[in-house]
Amino acid sequence: MAWRDALVLVQPATVLRWHREGFRHYWRYRSQPRPGRPRVAAAMRTLIRQMARANPLWGAPRIHGELLTLGLDVSERTVSRYRPRARRPPSQTWRTFLANHLPDLVSVDFFTVPTATFQVLFVLVVISHARRRVVHWNVTAHPTAAWAAQQIVEAFPWDTAPRYLLHDRDGLFVNAVVSRRVASLGITDRRTAPRSPWQNPYVERLIGSIRRDCLDHIVVLHERHLRRVLAAYFTYYHRARTHLALQKDAPVTRPVQPPVMGHIVVQPHLGGLHHQYERRAA
Repeated sequence: MAWRDALVLVQPATVLRWHREGFRHYWRYRSQPRPGRPRVAAAMRTLIRQMARANPLWGAPRIHGELLTLGLDVSERTVSRYRPRARRPPSQTWRTFLANHLPDLVSVDFFTVPTATFQVLFVLVVISHARRRVVHWNVTAHPTAAWAAQQIVEAFPWDTAPRYLLHDRDGLFVNAVVSRRVASLGITDRRTAPRSPWQNPYVERLIGSIRRDCLDHIVVLHERHLRRVLAAYFTYYHRARTHLALQKDAPVTRPVQPPVMGHIVVQPHLGGLHHQYERRAA
């Protein structure tokens, strides 16, 4: 048989068909899933979803902070991936200045709370910049300069007065009575520029957290009720709530618990509006 006759066994169309099939097999092989990071354990995914459902006001950083306190080694990106998405706008954060002098800086401000009977209550908060700790707070229906000056004195007993006190241009804070009392404590007061709340971001952030985490979800009945609610919130704020600026720790440091210790116990705060997760010995 001549070599020309052997060529008849394979037609040009067959060669093209073989090439197309080979090309399909090649890309099918290239498209196969490759081994990557190990999957997150089902128990971890379930815990993330449970925390997200039980705390609808929390984002991935807050949930990640709780997991870190439980000694669970998981990334914030993993938490974000498995956390159910909530339909709400993200909260804003304020980054500020004077980081090297945080222990010497304290901010003070007022905010208002309406009651069920439409009475307006005034809440004064004093926050230390170093650990985002609320050093003093009080509630009144009729704020005066003398009352505000007395709150400053009660906030800094003995030799705990800071070097600088940051506040806005509220008429009570720029009053001569308050200025003299602040100066008598050896504190230098610093006023922000007009209509510039971003210059006093720590206390503005605190007030925003109080509203988002607590007061936006509660109808305040009267002054005593507001005091009870705020006392419960500040207990949660200081001892349980994790903060981004504190490397996801609480103002009162929460020790990281080893993952092999006991089972996870859920402790509700503010009637179940927020929860704290701890490990307890079996």
